Amino acid sequence: MPLQVRFGISLLLCLALNPVVSIDVAAAAEVTEQILVKGNGESFTKTQLETRQIAALRETGRDTNPTDDELRRLLDEVTPGVVVNVVDEMLIVQRGRELGYRLSDEQFQSVLDNIKKENKIENDEQFQAAMAQENMTMADLRKNLERSMIAQRVQQNEVLGKVGVSEDESRRYYDSHVGEFTSPQSITLREVFINVPGDGKTLNVGLDEEARDRAEKIRQRALAGESFEKLAADFSDAPSRANAGLIGPLNVTDLSAEVRTLVESMKVGELSETLRGPRGYQILKLETMTAPETQSFEQAKTEISNRVFADKRRAEFDKYVQRLRAEAIIEWKNPEVKKAYEAGLERMKVDASPR
Repeated sequence: MPLQVRFGISLLLCLALNPVVSIDVAAAAEVTEQILVKGNGESFTKTQLETRQIAALRETGRDTNPTDDELRRLLDEVTPGVVVNVVDEMLIVQRGRELGYRLSDEQFQSVLDNIKKENKIENDEQFQAAMAQENMTMADLRKNLERSMIAQRVQQNEVLGKVGVSEDESRRYYDSHVGEFTSPQSITLREVFINVPGDGKTLNVGLDEEARDRAEKIRQRALAGESFEKLAADFSDAPSRANAGLIGPLNVTDLSAEVRTLVESMKVGELSETLRGPRGYQILKLETMTAPETQSFEQAKTEISNRVFADKRRAEFDKYVQRLRAEAIIEWKNPEVKKAYEAGLERMKVDASPR
């Protein structure tokens, strides 16, 4: 199946379409066009599949000059999902047509006006030139826009309008995900770092002792009351000397186990012992430490409601599409495409299964 991976999809047409419905750049199929699948009588062709595959490859960010083997592997990766989306889209749009959804002339003109405004297109000649560059006619654009609009209205009226979030659901979600609404403990540190010259493979005992002695003297000066910030700016070998040794703020959970244990035993303003690292000696000062903070249910209520709604919407939409699939008459004209569809459904089951 030939594939031109350098195919371009402009922002102009992307702005015109909802992500639910993929861009369908091919013009109406010729009589000789190879039909791959029919869903309740509506056809999907080889050219249209290739266009969807190109769009899917672009989304992965890995469609630039692949070798033949890489291209086959990438197509094997994206095609099952593409075919499932194609069939689902056909069934959703057909359901919308059954419900009487159409794109009126006024709606179409309004969308065209928005496209022109967003892309700073000043006249019809510029718009027609942009369309020609994408090998698309006005009829093609209207068809795509109508399919997008129909799919949106089906989801809104058949799925989203039936999804609600109760107070009890929100509280249960909060109780089981309270950690996600807790900001971790954070700290800021200052450091003085004294480098031990060498190649990192062998140890020069004399240079090591000299660096350790320098670090310890600096520590003693800090303990005696000298400004740690000034000592860091004057003597540290670390890049942080430009900021008087300041490091952070840092989440405690992001620290190594060794440093985390050390910091948790310190008080704000306290200095660490002189520490030996892979490249030299380090002294740390704990500047600030904030305690973990958990948002209350009321503070997080809006975010919780949005999360619960999104989860319920996804589950309800999946059930709705599964019902459409079960009721549909799907005619497969190509066994490889059918196999990709079945693989895509199996992949969705795996992705949806509890971890």
